[in-house]
Amino acid sequence: MRQLATRMMSRSIAVTKTLKQIWLQQRGRRSALAGKYQQRMSASTLVLSEPLDIDGKTPAGTQSTVTAATKLNNGNDINLLVVGGIVPTKIPSGIKTIFHVPIDDKLSETVANAIVDIVGDDCNIVIGTASKFGSTVLPRAASLLDVSPVTDILEILDEKTFIRPMYAGNVLAKIIAHPRPNGNDRKVLSIRPTCFDKADLVDCSSVETVDSIQAFDKAKWIGESVSKSDRPDLGSANIVVSGGRGIKSGDNFPILEALADKLGAAVGASRAAVDAGFCPNDWQVGQTGKVVAPDLYIAVGISGAIQHLSGMKDSKVIVAINTDPDAPIFQVADYGLKQDLFEAIPEFTEKV
Repeated sequence: MRQLATRMMSRSIAVTKTLKQIWLQQRGRRSALAGKYQQRMSASTLVLSEPLDIDGKTPAGTQSTVTAATKLNNGNDINLLVVGGIVPTKIPSGIKTIFHVPIDDKLSETVANAIVDIVGDDCNIVIGTASKFGSTVLPRAASLLDVSPVTDILEILDEKTFIRPMYAGNVLAKIIAHPRPNGNDRKVLSIRPTCFDKADLVDCSSVETVDSIQAFDKAKWIGESVSKSDRPDLGSANIVVSGGRGIKSGDNFPILEALADKLGAAVGASRAAVDAGFCPNDWQVGQTGKVVAPDLYIAVGISGAIQHLSGMKDSKVIVAINTDPDAPIFQVADYGLKQDLFEAIPEFTEKV
């Protein structure tokens, strides 16, 4: 028994020593990583551009993202990353270096790999737009960079504190981005473009082309089908006319389109109208559609579900037309009209 106890104690001591050695190795590795990240504090900010317009102009969402970046960089350089076949011609003011990856590929894997390669060791903030494009790319890039992303930021309080919505906008949360245990203080962020002013566009004087990045080879970008319209883009229009379930049929949407054309407005819709097949999916405004903040938003036959309000409540002036006086849309509207839309809209259109 004594020999058995001695043998077991010897094994226990050996295991303890092994665990201690592993702990010391891990501690040393974490300290080395912390030193690496601390050396990078005099860093830059990298802005991920949305796909450029056909003429090479930077989209409105990226202009707003650059404005947000200026609130974070503390005097550090702000660089712009453009991935795509179109060479930038107009860029937001305040950009130092433009990195252009000439791969005509919008796969999130390709763009995320481009971000990681460009970031290197001298960039501590990666920021993009909370759009469909940014929402597919930035979380993947954050994972590759070993950080947790902070998404859909409405307000920047300081370089590590942000306000973002939760529960379809019913709750505003204050988020503090702490460094990881290994000392990695890099941040990957996305901002809601309607909450930040657009930076002025200037001519692009020089571009640094990056040819070393390879496209993701496990999938292939075939192309995309984009609906074209003479009306303003829904996401950046100054005036939006939206219809809901109260329009009753897709055959009645031309009533709203006639008003929109007279106002020079974009046409939007609620999810209920889109799900009913009244209009195309890319007209949808709301949490699962597009987020808009025009100077004037006209909601016609829209009750005001929470998911719709989260996509348009930042509009400067909201006009609601509905026959139901208790519709939630009237709670956020600046002006309300309790009238049948089939009477109000033709009269409105005639008098514009």
